[in-house]
Amino acid sequence: MRRLIVNADDFGLTSGVNRAIVELHRAGVLTSATLMARARATEEAIAMARATPTLGVGCHVVLVDGEPVLSATRDIPHLADPVDGCFSPTLGKFVRWLYGLERGGAGSAATRAQEMEAEAYAQITHLQAAGVALDHVDTHKHTHMFPAVLRPVLRAARRAGIRRVRNPFEPVWSRRATKRAGWVRRAEVAVLSQMRRAFARIVAEEGFVTTDGSLGVLATGSLDAETVRGLLRAAPAGTWELVAHPGYNDAELALVRTRLRESRVVEQEALRAVAECAGVELARFADLPVDRP
Repeated sequence: MRRLIVNADDFGLTSGVNRAIVELHRAGVLTSATLMARARATEEAIAMARATPTLGVGCHVVLVDGEPVLSATRDIPHLADPVDGCFSPTLGKFVRWLYGLERGGAGSAATRAQEMEAEAYAQITHLQAAGVALDHVDTHKHTHMFPAVLRPVLRAARRAGIRRVRNPFEPVWSRRATKRAGWVRRAEVAVLSQMRRAFARIVAEEGFVTTDGSLGVLATGSLDAETVRGLLRAAPAGTWELVAHPGYNDAELALVRTRLRESRVVEQEALRAVAECAGVELARFADLPVDRP
């Protein structure tokens, strides 16, 4: 059996992103979305999620390129900049902080883990307190692929009653079926895939469940209908997550720092190709069975 979770990231980023997500869900091609706890259109996304119970919703934990829920000065002075109150603006800068390579302000490894767990828990429970039934967690820019991030995020999620997490690693067959990706992006995904075994081990140790892998990670920024069709034709038996970033490229999106602008409209149309693919059962993260603790 081939099962597919079609998930849209960045729910709450802008009203145009929110609208695209709900439209695709109502069209029967998108089953899930991950919601940012503190973004420009989070409150609107919360209202939409509560009004659309058939849409699976996870927490899109943001630890980079965003603003925290907790106080940067009082609660997480190493994770966020106490001056501007924001996280590291780029993944590269975040990774240097994560491994203690930033000059000053990094804190110990234990301190970094404590602050990431506290902030992840605050983001998850903020959405739960607003009435959103969360069924899984993932992270902005897939930071939980790093073991030093994964454990704190999973522990925060478990404290909040969640035991499902995105598998951010794309299998080799899916990467081969992605024709349009550039060689730099392809090399990045290949290098990061070396952490896949550590991810699987930690997920099992922490008592979580996940999918067999993610599709569309390599194609981020270039996911079109042809790529979606190719991925689903090549997909073997298993449960897979198709990761997408649909949205409208409007004036509000122009105010957001993101490399995904024109591609959001392309991805929005690309996801409609899911309806053309026979032999694929659409699912949500809530369909992944979890053993009782």
